[in-house]
Amino acid sequence: MIEPKIIYEDNHIIVVIKPFNIAVQEDSSGDIDMLTIIKNFIKERDKKPGNVFLGLVHRLDRPTGGVMVFAKTSKSASRLSKQLKDKELKKRYLCVVNGRPQIVENKLTTYLKKDEKTNTVHIAPKLEQGSKEAVLEYKVLNTKNHLSLIDVNLITGRSHQIRVQMSSQLNCPIYADYKYGDTKHTGQLALWAYELSFIHPITKQNMKFKVAPDMLNIAFKNFENDINLMINN
Repeated sequence: MIEPKIIYEDNHIIVVIKPFNIAVQEDSSGDIDMLTIIKNFIKERDKKPGNVFLGLVHRLDRPTGGVMVFAKTSKSASRLSKQLKDKELKKRYLCVVNGRPQIVENKLTTYLKKDEKTNTVHIAPKLEQGSKEAVLEYKVLNTKNHLSLIDVNLITGRSHQIRVQMSSQLNCPIYADYKYGDTKHTGQLALWAYELSFIHPITKQNMKFKVAPDMLNIAFKNFENDINLMINN
């Protein structure tokens, strides 16, 4: 049994760290996924005889790691999903990009469309069928060795959104993101969901969780001091 890294749990929700390169839910690869890992863990730990309910509230792309919340009841799942739709469930990311954006702090807005055949996303005209608005805010935190550490406040959660906007709008592809323009580096994609905040679906308490990325990722290791200062503030 794979044991998930749990950072908070009660009767209604469970907050975990999703490692890099693990799918959120079962896909065509047949590889183990977060939903299955957590369900199996709860079933065995709590000795549950039947199926374990676990609601998927939001997603992270497979290569991306970071903090996630799952719902343990249908009521919690419904309420958290509404928060996500109403933009009350908020996510912040850290990424390391090639180069340095000309503007160090800005808001990016565009329209994105996904090609399901190639599993890639591209900028598309607003009125093109299937295009969806994509909005984020970013701030450059530091630059070293021709790489920049960026804090991203994700306003809309489109597939591959941060990866496409960094590459296409800033001309600064994320480290090791060969799919969207980094031809210099190989290894682990340097994108991590470091902060998650929401209102507890039952108690109404404000919840906020911060988690630093795995420093085995070479790109993030360059900025370890900056990251630790930010996470601990």
